[in-house]
Amino acid sequence: MKDVVIYSTDPCSFCARVKGILSSHGVEFSEVNLTKDPAGRVELAQRTGMMTFPQVLVDGELLGGYAEVHAAAEDGTLEDLLAA
Repeated sequence: MKDVVIYSTDPCSFCARVKGILSSHGVEFSEVNLTKDPAGRVELAQRTGMMTFPQVLVDGELLGGYAEVHAAAEDGTLEDLLAA
């Protein structure tokens, strides 16, 4: 399985939705909670150039935020993207 990382914060309804989408598709992921890990904000900016959240990376490549993950789940490309 590919390495999936979610950059999130609390409270964040879109972060919860992204985690729900991934979980419902059986995707295991690690989470960098920016509320609890301020250094993660620097890491997020360095890795993605973004400061918004959630942001989802698959094997180090930016998939995007809620809208992109939702669209990928709806059109079936999420499974293709996560295929080992």
